Amino acid sequence: METTTLKIHVNTKEELDKFKEYKNESYDEVIQKVVFIAKTCKTQPKLSQETVQAIERARTRLKQGNFLTKEEAKKRLGYRYISLLLIQKPLIF
Repeated sequence: METTTLKIHVNTKEELDKFKEYKNESYDEVIQKVVFIAKTCKTQPKLSQETVQAIERARTRLKQGNFLTKEEAKKRLGYRYISLLLIQKPLIF
């Protein structure tokens, strides 16, 4: 995949950091998420508001340590179901 370099102000980087859902999330992933939200805001305002609220709830759960590890999810849902989920392309929003 071809890449490019972008120059941004420090405060812009700090604002992008607030959209990271996990420590090693790339800026490309963050920017894709922000672009998706912006596009959704224009085309489906109600859905975009729900999406932003869902992201905020998920961030809160992650910060509180309220999540399942891959192994815990396998136990709850069964190995076959988890394997199918991992094979599918993740939804970026």
